[in-house]
Amino acid sequence: MRGSVDGLGSSAPLGLNLPAVFADDDLAQRFVAGLDEVLAPILNVLDCLDAYFDPALAPVDFVGWLAGWVGAETDGTDPGRPQPEPRLRAAVAAAAYLHRVRGTRRGLAEAVRLAFGAEPEITESGAAAWSARPLGPVPGAPRPRLHVHLRLPDPTPADAHRLDALVAATRPAHMPYTVQVTAAERKPEK
Repeated sequence: MRGSVDGLGSSAPLGLNLPAVFADDDLAQRFVAGLDEVLAPILNVLDCLDAYFDPALAPVDFVGWLAGWVGAETDGTDPGRPQPEPRLRAAVAAAAYLHRVRGTRRGLAEAVRLAFGAEPEITESGAAAWSARPLGPVPGAPRPRLHVHLRLPDPTPADAHRLDALVAATRPAHMPYTVQVTAAERKPEK
């Protein structure tokens, strides 16, 4: 949380800007020094304002607020288990890109990868084809469907709920879907 910082000096001390008659007045100088101490964190934030909007540089509590501001798909479904900081920063940094590809297979895969740190297996009914003759076969399946399978090292029941919420938010609106979370196969140790 932002607040006072012990020993933080003001970038624009008020005592130097007082009229000359108060330059040697000890009471006036001490009074405005107290105001400088209160204003210093505010001036510091304003001096560094551009860094607050860069997810790589901003304080982590501000990045959480920024995630809501830019509509980043984060792991916010379980308040008892906050998202790791690197994933939160990556989700905020990728928010604009994810909004551009929202509703596509690539957008869904990227949102799942950012939230869980693992690549999903996505199967869908859609397809595209080209034909030199008219009335060629229609590609894809007649009924829309989407299935997202995610393999995690140590899955929990909450992971299936988190994946379901994420897919529901990022899939095409008309597309029925199913999700599955299973344990990833462990590689044998040598």
